[in-house]
Amino acid sequence: MNASTIKAGVMGWPISHSCSPRLHGYWLARYGIDGTYEALAVTPDDLSEQLGSLRDRGFAGVNLTVPHKEAALEVVTSLNPTARAIGAVNTVVVGADGNLAGDNTDGFGFLENLRQDAAGWSADTGPAVVLGAGGAARAICHALAMAGAPEIRIVNRTLARAEALAEDLTGPLSPWSWDDRGAALAGAALVVNTTILGMVGQDPLDLDLASLPTEAVVNDIVYAPLETPLLAAAARRGNPVVDGLGMLLHQARPGFEAWFGRTPEVTPALRAHVLGSNP
Repeated sequence: MNASTIKAGVMGWPISHSCSPRLHGYWLARYGIDGTYEALAVTPDDLSEQLGSLRDRGFAGVNLTVPHKEAALEVVTSLNPTARAIGAVNTVVVGADGNLAGDNTDGFGFLENLRQDAAGWSADTGPAVVLGAGGAARAICHALAMAGAPEIRIVNRTLARAEALAEDLTGPLSPWSWDDRGAALAGAALVVNTTILGMVGQDPLDLDLASLPTEAVVNDIVYAPLETPLLAAAARRGNPVVDGLGMLLHQARPGFEAWFGRTPEVTPALRAHVLGSNP
């Protein structure tokens, strides 16, 4: 590494599980960029200091992951309107003056994943059903609303959280109880699971798809396993399905472009590399 090397990374606690260094490292090698992307273990107590010292340490910016996305709202110098609306920051760009610009690219990654892998899908096709009301659901609901979804049904195990999310965001959002999750699928054009149900080591997602139109797109943002039980069940009945890995890959594109000056592509070779099937 020399003085011209562009530095970026990802901050989290813990951070060893992150796929981001493998992802960005692939792009750096592919495009021949003199840059590095590091995994940075940062405790919650150290976040403000670590972000504030990025310029002095020669960093162009960082991604943020658990548990720093919300805490960064109080640390960055400026907030992109999307990050402000979602209430979380996952991408920080260091300006020439040392200012820290905070953005949230999760919704972008979600939409781009669907646009790439669900041919002909658009947000305005029909109602969307979002399972869960956490941070990912918040980013996805905001993205769908901004993209023109006519109705967004938020289904959560705790109805009060779905109600709070629907009230907090701008758009055609309505809360639904978990007991009514099957009925919420009627007439839907998109179903998105943002919960951990169906993830490796977690309880399965109990969802009867009988009311779901067979042309509706089914997406699970979980990517471990890549094919969740929900996606397998949907594929068996003929629904187009989209796995969650693409959201991870696409959300990384804006940050990489801002830091390294190149718009990266999400390709089958990248997917294989991040999944570990390529050296």
